[in-house]
Amino acid sequence: MMEKHHRGEWGSNLGFLMAAVGSAVGLGNIWAFPYKMGASGGFAFLVIYLILAATIGFSIMLCELAIGRRAGRSVLVSYQQVGSKMGTFLGFLAMLSPFLILSFYTVLGAYCMEYMSLNLADLAFGVAAMAGMSGGDTFGSMLTNQFGSVAFTFLFLFICFLIIRGGIKDGIERFNKIGMPALFIMLVIVIVRAVTLPGASEGLAFMFAPNFTPLKEDFLKVLSTAGGQMFFSLSLAMGITVTYGSYLSKKESLVKNSLIIIISDTIVAVMAGMAVLPAAFALGGENAEKAGPKLLFITLQDVFNAMGPTGPIFGVLFYLLVILAAITSAIALLEVLATFMSDRIALKGHTPDRKKLVTIVCLVVFAEAALVAADGLGSNGLWIPFHETGRNLGSSWLDFMDFISEGVAMPLGALLMSIWIGWSVGPKLVRDEVELEGNKMSSGLYSFFNFCIKFIVPIAMAFVLYGQVMEFMKIPT
Repeated sequence: MMEKHHRGEWGSNLGFLMAAVGSAVGLGNIWAFPYKMGASGGFAFLVIYLILAATIGFSIMLCELAIGRRAGRSVLVSYQQVGSKMGTFLGFLAMLSPFLILSFYTVLGAYCMEYMSLNLADLAFGVAAMAGMSGGDTFGSMLTNQFGSVAFTFLFLFICFLIIRGGIKDGIERFNKIGMPALFIMLVIVIVRAVTLPGASEGLAFMFAPNFTPLKEDFLKVLSTAGGQMFFSLSLAMGITVTYGSYLSKKESLVKNSLIIIISDTIVAVMAGMAVLPAAFALGGENAEKAGPKLLFITLQDVFNAMGPTGPIFGVLFYLLVILAAITSAIALLEVLATFMSDRIALKGHTPDRKKLVTIVCLVVFAEAALVAADGLGSNGLWIPFHETGRNLGSSWLDFMDFISEGVAMPLGALLMSIWIGWSVGPKLVRDEVELEGNKMSSGLYSFFNFCIKFIVPIAMAFVLYGQVMEFMKIPT
């Protein structure tokens, strides 16, 4: 029997919430949400996203927190304790996703560190590191500088290593208690500057003015994009919520915590859109909505370049907040793998050496991340799976890793888990865990959860899975 003393637990519910919100508030909010919103019709995307978060997001998060806290162990063991065969498969899916996501997540964090260092050098030493270079030129040279990309990826991972080696309470919780408030303050400052730029009102109108034309033109695309983004943004179906839940006290309300995490994450996602899209529209006009993934690394750097002497200040501030967001999510992804290894050793009757395990996890992740960094989004001629097909999944190593994780493993895991909990194990398992130590789940809320997990989640996830796979299988025109 595994003793739980080695695992520790959250120092407080506030610490758990800071870490859980931090895991959700990452590149999925600051980078992906604005550009996917821009590519999917703005307001129409936002409406679909909110509906999915309130139904699917809440239901899955409640399931994952309950399953994790019920077992008090790693994601694989937590699922196995609910049901061995399906639990084992779902557990491995939930382990695969964070491992593959880290391969490119750390690289994107490294790119942000490079951008911050360039803006900081310009600000501190007046070297005009990017003088005469557009955002596109800067990013292009960054992608082809393989050594620089790999080095910054190592630096990003090393920072994450220093945090998570301290454990749940002294490492992750302590960092998030400082990092999350700092991130929020910086985000507010950037929003104030972004919305006061000439032409920024077009970006705000694009976000909030009712426009349902995209839903009429391609509803499935908007649904699948919003669904995929919701999973990535809320850190669902990637083992994080189960792992963090396993360290949570039995006295805490899972319903209240789920709602706080989802609402907080959604607010930050919308705030990120307000920081990014108005600034992009101010510079790029109508083309801003089509900027896509380059929005963060090209369009916004052009905005900072156009600001004159104050540009580097906001460049440093913006990329620092993105780095903080990336770190809070990356340490959560790494913790999924570290907890799995730690619990596996403890189950065999040995005492885990956390620092040693974290070192091994980070080195393995660095090996796969170095490949993605050296590939430079397909810029450096490395062999890429399915590249010869010309399809999106073979455009770069990043796209290939993203296809397996966000495109397949995450929506498939959510689809199977909803069917498993809804129709095999039974939603009562979740309610029993929710109602421990005097906490209550009203009959109305339970009926809502029961309906969502049995019908809404499986149907929606089937569409999202299909849409995601079709998008990755497309041949770019």
